[in-house]
Amino acid sequence: MKTTRRDFFKKSFKVGAGLLIAPTIVPASVFGSNAPSNRINIGAIGVGRISRDHDMPGVWKYDDVRIIAAADPDTNRLADAKQLVEGYYSKKLGKPYTGVTLYENYLDLLANKDIDAVLISTPDHWHAKNAIDAVRAGKDVYLQKPTSLTIEEGRKMSDAVNSSGRILQIGSQQRSMEQFRVACELVRNGRIGELKSIEVRLPGDPPGGNPEEMPIPKGFNYDLWLGQTPYVPYTVDRVHPQKGYSRPGWLRCEQFGAGMITGWGAHHFDIAHWAMDKEYSGPVEIYGKAEFATGGLWNVHGAYETEMLYDNGVIVTGTTDSKEKPNGVLFTGTKGWIFVSRGAYQASANDPISTTSKALQASDPKILSPLTDNDPVRLYVSTDHHGNWLESVRTRKQNITPAEVAHRSCTACLLQHIAMKLNRKLYWDPILERFKDDDEANSMIARPHRPPYNF
Repeated sequence: MKTTRRDFFKKSFKVGAGLLIAPTIVPASVFGSNAPSNRINIGAIGVGRISRDHDMPGVWKYDDVRIIAAADPDTNRLADAKQLVEGYYSKKLGKPYTGVTLYENYLDLLANKDIDAVLISTPDHWHAKNAIDAVRAGKDVYLQKPTSLTIEEGRKMSDAVNSSGRILQIGSQQRSMEQFRVACELVRNGRIGELKSIEVRLPGDPPGGNPEEMPIPKGFNYDLWLGQTPYVPYTVDRVHPQKGYSRPGWLRCEQFGAGMITGWGAHHFDIAHWAMDKEYSGPVEIYGKAEFATGGLWNVHGAYETEMLYDNGVIVTGTTDSKEKPNGVLFTGTKGWIFVSRGAYQASANDPISTTSKALQASDPKILSPLTDNDPVRLYVSTDHHGNWLESVRTRKQNITPAEVAHRSCTACLLQHIAMKLNRKLYWDPILERFKDDDEANSMIARPHRPPYNF
């Protein structure tokens, strides 16, 4: 029997998944300040909002970890990052700490042989190339979601990671939040009967933004920041605030990201895949429609509706959230429903939150009763997403969201985005990763890259 790429990845993941449970914080008494050879030295690539609020704090709390370098094309943000990290370590160690080296270009950081692993918290259009370059440089990677801006980039990223032998974990931290794992276990164990549909509700993005060209700020390598995307004039609403770390404008520009369908969709559609046991597959039919801004700078999708059919007969729909339909994932089966959300949790101060604080709900409270021996399916347990990655780095065992799983979740999002653009039904082959008899749709799987940042 021929083994498909999907079979290989799925088998590899299931072998490793049971070996790595909840991470533990290694006490200083184990490694100590005199055992630097046992320490995981980390470089932070991209030190904006999500890095400061979520990724660097997620790893620096571990005693056997040191953030020793940072890279960003904005030197003002680099200086802020140095102050933030060294201030944290100085307070933690009870003495002055000045151990953070700064780089404008992340490739120079990757050339530092003292760095074992990297946090990649750059804008979306950089994710896949950052990760590919990092694993080729021998570094383990924690990569912010989404994995890529195109399906082709995601495939190249996953293939590069799996051929390198390096560890990569995507920052889909919902997998390490108990309510999402429990919801998926309950669905897989048939608590709501036969699963029929999944509704994913995402926040929206407003139109607007000032497109007027502005002078490039001093100390900002704008060409490097643009990377493989076409050159366009600088304006602050296209990039990030020059003061403070509020939500950046690039998140609302299609040149750099697809909008909420990947920004939050990478989280929620990943949970849909987990509950369906479709982590190494994808939909076979996709339809979508969306509103797109006709003026201003910000041009990602607004209100949208999508529908995907999987080969198990489950229909997965996507829609913009509302007061009546709060942000989260709704599973509906023949015997009831389960709704799961983040509740009041925020990864950063500017993240939207669900309009309901109840993180796990069901049509009947009995559905949510604890698992018993009659519920044989148990999923990978992680209680700290960054900690899970670090444990994987230490042990070389599989983490909870490896590259191929992340690529497949992102692909489901990007397929919906393509369907929104074409406003018609599409037919997808999740094994070949191609649309069936559709040259127009297949032309949207990839896009040109601007030299010298092409890959």
